[in-house]
Amino acid sequence: MMSNPLEKDLNTIVHENSSLWENFRNQKIFMTGGTGFFGCWFLESFIWANEKLNLNAELTVLTRSKNNFEKKCPYLAAATCVKFHEGNVQDFIFPDKKFSYVIHAATEASASLNDNHPFLMIDTIIKGTAHTLEFARHADAKKFLFISSGAVYGRQPPNLSHVSEAYPCQPKLDDPRSAYAVGKCTAEHLCTLYSKQYGLDIKIARCFAFVGPYLPLDIHFAIGNFIRDGLKGGPINVNGDGSPYRSYLYAADLMIWLMTILMRGETLRPYNVGSDEALSISEIAHHVADTFSPKMTVQIAREKNPAILPERYIPDIKRAREELGLKPFTSLREAIQLTKQWNFVQR
Repeated sequence: MMSNPLEKDLNTIVHENSSLWENFRNQKIFMTGGTGFFGCWFLESFIWANEKLNLNAELTVLTRSKNNFEKKCPYLAAATCVKFHEGNVQDFIFPDKKFSYVIHAATEASASLNDNHPFLMIDTIIKGTAHTLEFARHADAKKFLFISSGAVYGRQPPNLSHVSEAYPCQPKLDDPRSAYAVGKCTAEHLCTLYSKQYGLDIKIARCFAFVGPYLPLDIHFAIGNFIRDGLKGGPINVNGDGSPYRSYLYAADLMIWLMTILMRGETLRPYNVGSDEALSISEIAHHVADTFSPKMTVQIAREKNPAILPERYIPDIKRAREELGLKPFTSLREAIQLTKQWNFVQR
């Protein structure tokens, strides 16, 4: 196997889930959303495990353009155990094969798409999920993993430190910016209907915020923007007042969690996926600044208003800890360092 800058992470993913990867032996897997942040990490993990463990498994990835992905990630696209099926998630032609596992990760968490093209966002999520569920039924899939989002809870009350799976899904229906969240709620309901009606074994992962190689540095992910600023020589810019609270799980840890939920999670029981270490955006910016030498300057655009409680987007991960034995394996500082190093090499 060729040298891979993610070798340490990939070995950890294989080691932590070695018994679970055995479920893929001689199996065919189908994945939507296989060319984004989650998808690239799943491909990296699958290709590595397939060769290291001699699984003889095959992964088919739905993509709108194989050529575009080959340009973006030629190494991943060239793997012999990975096949591509071109089409749109809303109406792709079903491959004429049986698949044991279907992983539905399509739909970018794109603030721009959500704000500027909400109809496209909600159609992609709802129609795409319905079509992929129907394909899973057609393909006689053993298990189906739906990548949902912590956005389903709506705006987290600022006096609630961590939001648990018991908190009701309640995005604001009268807010046009809720297209992504409402779409994910509806898609989860579709999962419930398909599971109850057709007996599909569906697992639900409600994903929060992440950091790691392949994370876009030029869109709305704050930590990615901070790393980008640092790589450009600084300063690190915080556009707001730095008060909102976020938490970030490292991408390699994410893969361990998703594989565990797919194989060991309870049917239709949602699991929050993320870190529960709450830090303000200002603190995160300074964490990023600390990884550079000399330390970068952090510039915060506005003063905090002490009369307003900061926004929060932090999961309670007690269910994943207690039922599945999951936890964050990588510290935030190490995660930032690894992400920064990978992007520096890729430039």
